[in-house]
Amino acid sequence: MVARVKTVAFQGIDVLDVDVQVQTTSGLPAFTVVGLPDKAVGESRERVRGALHAMGLALPSKRITVNLAPADLTKEGSHFDLPIALGLLAAMDVLPPDEMARYTALGELALDGGLSPVAGVLPAAVHAGAGEGGLICPEAQGAEAAWAGDIEVLAPPTLLALVNHFKGTQVLSPPQTRPADSLPEYPDMADIKGQESAKRAVEIAAAGGHNLLMVGPPGAGKSMLAARLPGLLPALDASEILEISMIRSLAGELKDGRLTAERPFRDPHHSASTPSLVGGGHRVKPGEVSLSHLGVLFLDELPEFQRGALEALRQPLETGRVTIARANAHVTYPASIQLIAAMNPCRCGHLDNPAEACSQAPGCADKYQSRISGPLFDRIDLHVDVPAVNPADLSLPPPSATSDDIAARVARARIVQKDRFRRLGTEAGVRTNADADGKLLDDIAHPDDAARALLVEASEKMGLSARGYHRVLKVARTLADLEGAGPEDTCLNRLHIAEALSYRRIQPGRSTFLASQARLRA
Repeated sequence: MVARVKTVAFQGIDVLDVDVQVQTTSGLPAFTVVGLPDKAVGESRERVRGALHAMGLALPSKRITVNLAPADLTKEGSHFDLPIALGLLAAMDVLPPDEMARYTALGELALDGGLSPVAGVLPAAVHAGAGEGGLICPEAQGAEAAWAGDIEVLAPPTLLALVNHFKGTQVLSPPQTRPADSLPEYPDMADIKGQESAKRAVEIAAAGGHNLLMVGPPGAGKSMLAARLPGLLPALDASEILEISMIRSLAGELKDGRLTAERPFRDPHHSASTPSLVGGGHRVKPGEVSLSHLGVLFLDELPEFQRGALEALRQPLETGRVTIARANAHVTYPASIQLIAAMNPCRCGHLDNPAEACSQAPGCADKYQSRISGPLFDRIDLHVDVPAVNPADLSLPPPSATSDDIAARVARARIVQKDRFRRLGTEAGVRTNADADGKLLDDIAHPDDAARALLVEASEKMGLSARGYHRVLKVARTLADLEGAGPEDTCLNRLHIAEALSYRRIQPGRSTFLASQARLRA
């Protein structure tokens, strides 16, 4: 007899069906798991044995073979414990095999028969619901699975409770969804005195979803500005909450079965490795760039990050997803992020401070800033200098503009963008001006004659790439939206282009090249 139980395997955000086949035959007693199991799956034999012993059951004195099909797909994780145990109980006639066929099961077994939480319950529940089946998961994650919608969820605390439910001696109550976590109290922009140009750049970045680089000496307020950006962003809608929560579920970061309504804000240390930033490792877990999906990835001390780790960000910043290639699979995670970066102008940080002048200037600054490659530099829409705060500014009263005031302007600009994209019939992945590209950018950004002449002239003198040219247009579109442009308005004037160009920074070392080219043309 072969008993079958359904479960899943995860390949990035893709949920793949796995058929757990359990067969007991005559022969020398043995317990074998086949189908490319990793070490955690192989060790499930001992956990299943211990859980059955806690229930007062012993393994049959037969040859037990567990096949995880398809056999050419690597099976990783401890969530295979529960389906293996259920298949074995069905093969032993403890549970009805027909009942098991309706459910997808996942969970880790404790030696006392308890069920421990595992990663990926929410996407597994959504997948099971799409197939019109039910889900069996640990009690601690029942509320998480209930968010999948109209799906039957069994969330027993122990394996014995699940057996009693199927035998009719105990009834498991359906789990109820728990409210999403309340939004945190973000620090207020009014706490920052001075730095008006940097505040303006942060507002533009929030309104259009643009990447931002802040350059300034230590203590100028770069990290304070970045920490206040999430408080300026609009609230997530229901589909975005589910999207973010599914990634966090795969990473095992959903607590108490609650979804998160908070926009992600991740700020990894500059010692972070490439796999920790973009994802990877033995089981190809999502990295910081995917955990920041639809939110903010803040990289402080940008040049101090490993060069390879920074270069790995180029693809996600351009495509909104990260693809990790392995010998047996290509794993893709969403990574539609807003990059906010901060750095000192040179290693000592006091390049422009006469009192603490850098002894190796200007070569020190060029060498330090050139750690950021040209292609990565080109993908950052806004570059702003954050000078040291004047002590006189610190004694002034708080500025009148609060985070709530700025957030209201940002929300209006975002609504205009959403309406404009809906009117043009764009695909679902386009949410802000920063996402617009190709023909869509041509449709929403039309410089008038004076603005176009300025853009062409500045692009030649600054040596802007095609990408830089288009990013100026995106920023100019956001500036017009902040001014009160309507969804049907697509025209950009000279002032919009001029301000957008002011946020394009010439890469260190590039100014010397441009000067030599100008001399040659002369």
